[in-house]
Amino acid sequence: MSAFSAVRIPFPAVVAARSAGEKPSSPFLCSPAAAPSIHSSPLRPPRLGRPPLAVSSDVLSSQKPLGSNSSPSYQAVISRDEALELYEDMVLGRVFEDMCAQMYYRGKMFGFVHLYNGQEAVSTGFIKLLETRDSAVSTYRDHVHALSKGVPARAVMAELFGKATGCCRGQGGSMHMFSEPHNLLGGFAFIGEGIPVATGAAFSSKYRYEVLKESKPDGLDVTVAFFGDGTCNNGQFFECLNMAQLWKLPIVFVVENNLWAIGMSHLRATSDPEIWKKGPAFGMPGVHVDGMDVLKVREVAMEAIARARNGEGPTLVECETYRFRGHSLADPDELRKADEKSHYAARDPLVGLKKYILEKNLASESELKAIEKKIDDIIEEAVEFADSSPLPPRSQLLENVFADPKGFGIGPDGKYRCEDPKFTEGTAQV
Repeated sequence: MSAFSAVRIPFPAVVAARSAGEKPSSPFLCSPAAAPSIHSSPLRPPRLGRPPLAVSSDVLSSQKPLGSNSSPSYQAVISRDEALELYEDMVLGRVFEDMCAQMYYRGKMFGFVHLYNGQEAVSTGFIKLLETRDSAVSTYRDHVHALSKGVPARAVMAELFGKATGCCRGQGGSMHMFSEPHNLLGGFAFIGEGIPVATGAAFSSKYRYEVLKESKPDGLDVTVAFFGDGTCNNGQFFECLNMAQLWKLPIVFVVENNLWAIGMSHLRATSDPEIWKKGPAFGMPGVHVDGMDVLKVREVAMEAIARARNGEGPTLVECETYRFRGHSLADPDELRKADEKSHYAARDPLVGLKKYILEKNLASESELKAIEKKIDDIIEEAVEFADSSPLPPRSQLLENVFADPKGFGIGPDGKYRCEDPKFTEGTAQV
């Protein structure tokens, strides 16, 4: 019996609820290729009177959030290699972010730096199921999404240091990670910005397949859009859900609901805190999953990605998760209550996965320590690489700003056009 407890909402939309101890009626336990459609699930009658899934201790102090501290017994549904891949990716994200904090306070990074500690199960659970051809779109909290998508740690660290060897040549910084070879379509500093970009990428995938007749024997290229609970009150979110469902685009909308939009509690900011219900409102499946458990996230991600790849359209997935640090490294994190933070700290996704691996005899303690040592070495090398890398040249400043491939601000001779008196007079030929 699986302990995975994702809620699946079939179409037509029925607001189905479940009690705290109810088992899922049809758990996702199949491979992506054989995943059944969420639409095929039998409709379940709605049950009323259930408190919100996403709760914060300052609002519902007596209600335990979705995932409990208990360790339910269930059969292993991943192989040894899969388990170790997940563990290594999550350790990479955690150690990388911890090192970012050290480097930030040492003055190696500038501006705002938003860390991902505590939310690793979401990035790993989704992105490690993607292929290189698939796209991921992130937010300002994008370092770990880049790492999960395969961008080398040294390239991400160098970008954070503002160096020319960074994945954006030092021009993107913490909030704008981008890598064309890895189909990481960017981090976006303003909330909601990335959702239209992700929807456009999904449209491009379907257009190439249906209109240009490009052969895709393994199905459509899939786009996964990551964003937070605060974004779900913005217009781009609703517009793109409508467009994605209207055209059955191959996209998965992933809400990383860490319960706080900077210093605003999720429950104080929205009329209905159950974000997953906004999916069925547009005709697409809505799913709520425990975002502190990578196996539960991965299970939901399998079916959502399979649906998108098979041309069945989008899915909205709400992952209830929690960040272990303040909104950014400039945030003293004084607004969240201690009992809320301690509750989620006790449900650390890394600790949970490690316990699962050891209990299921998928690996030994020494093997996991070897992975941790490997990651420590990778991060140390990344810092040394970033620190010793050169700063971007001044000539790079206006590149990639204008549509002119040579850079509108730089003349054919390689000099800045703004330094030409004729340019400022409006008489220069451009």
